[in-house]
Amino acid sequence: MSVFATLVEQLADLLRPLFGLSAAAAAIIAFTALVRLLVHPLSRAAARGQKARAALQPRIAELRRKHGKNPEKLQKAVLELHAEEKVSPLSGCLPSLLQLPAFFLLYHLFSSGTIGGEPNTLLTHQLLDAPLGGRWADALGDGGVFSGAGLVYLGLFAVVTVVAYVSYRLSRRMTEASAALAGTAGADPQVPGAAAMGGVMKVMPFMSFLTLVTVAVVPLAAALYVVTSTTWSVIERSVLYR
Repeated sequence: MSVFATLVEQLADLLRPLFGLSAAAAAIIAFTALVRLLVHPLSRAAARGQKARAALQPRIAELRRKHGKNPEKLQKAVLELHAEEKVSPLSGCLPSLLQLPAFFLLYHLFSSGTIGGEPNTLLTHQLLDAPLGGRWADALGDGGVFSGAGLVYLGLFAVVTVVAYVSYRLSRRMTEASAALAGTAGADPQVPGAAAMGGVMKVMPFMSFLTLVTVAVVPLAAALYVVTSTTWSVIERSVLYR
């Protein structure tokens, strides 16, 4: 993990002429964007998988009408259809899971007070008047909501709220479009794991609002990572699923 810390520090040195004392914050944003860019092919694969599954929904609906009274035969027919079209019912899950190591690595880097037994110098830098190692509670205690550090957090909360709302609208639109193709408002119960995924999809739009809690309780450096990554995700989904 110290390698990543060194990379961010070096990037901060490069950005210091442009951002001054906020160079480390800019480096965190740039580094997060770089990581998300590296895993972008996985997101594209997930989008292709979801579009392929959506395209099969009318045929699955027809199978449901044909074999609705025989669940075992219906499930077999649906699985055969997916195999014939080379589409995995859960193909969108793996790319998302593969992004988790990068998330936890960066999150731990920006949440740890020490790295390899040495102080995490990333947390000694600032974003405007807010130290990257501080939390919202620290800003409230030092100067209140409208202090310099408090205003930084208010700005982050505003960004997260807007991003969460856009994510919610996007997810609702995607869910409604899938339901229209399938001719039903629910997930296909004959596809293994589809019911569970359908439940996850219903909850996911609201998960972005939990980012507000995350930003409030983690060090500012980690909050910058979370906000940047969440914003990237919404923009990426808007482009890939349009």
